[in-house]
Amino acid sequence: MPTLHLLGTGAAFSDPHRTTTMLAFTDDASTLVVDCGGDVVQRLLAAGIDLTTIQALILTHEHIDHVGGFPLFMEKIWLAGRRAPIPVYGIEPALDQARRCFATFDTSRWTGLPDVHWIPFPEEPDALVLADINWQVTASPGLHSVPVVGLRVESKKTGGVVAYSCDTRPSPEIASLAHQADILAHEATSRNGSSAHSTPAQAAEIATQAEAGRLLLVHLPPALTDDDLIEPRQVFAKTELGEELGAYGF
Repeated sequence: MPTLHLLGTGAAFSDPHRTTTMLAFTDDASTLVVDCGGDVVQRLLAAGIDLTTIQALILTHEHIDHVGGFPLFMEKIWLAGRRAPIPVYGIEPALDQARRCFATFDTSRWTGLPDVHWIPFPEEPDALVLADINWQVTASPGLHSVPVVGLRVESKKTGGVVAYSCDTRPSPEIASLAHQADILAHEATSRNGSSAHSTPAQAAEIATQAEAGRLLLVHLPPALTDDDLIEPRQVFAKTELGEELGAYGF
């Protein structure tokens, strides 16, 4: 069954048991990784995901807590034995940031280091990211302090859909992207409706507009608990805190 794995559910700074928000989508021998702000390979291993199944990495935007772990990702997949090229998808600012991070290190003696295939996609509504026999992934822009995209991941096997919003204040483009998704994983960093992020209640409003089946709150600030979801659940009943290393079939 295709599965969404919440490899991390925290904001740039969060609770001790949460790392930065990173996702994986698995289906048999195919894994898509989304963002790498921390040690994403350790989180993949903790989730029981076979590293040989990594098909691609998708980057949503340039901020440290979403791309800062890219050099470590490359080192670890190389040490794990990967030699095949790794496709890395993203909008240009995100790809540029990952390139700069990696260029900081001298890897000239890393014999067999996988080539990186940098694959940009446009920052526009319903932009095609990738399509193959397992997945169709599209992206639409969010509203943040830097260019950012949300993702819509559809399983070709089941027709199930997960939408993911990473960093954004409430965005009609994200609501449209998530239309009738089985699961919407939406950021809920803000406590008071900041200009760059969403509150849990605002995320619930987006889930309602999208007619989503279920809302998982991610990119969580410190000390947000289930007791804080009374108001959001009045807006969208199936609102939950994303669980660190949680796995959700779709």
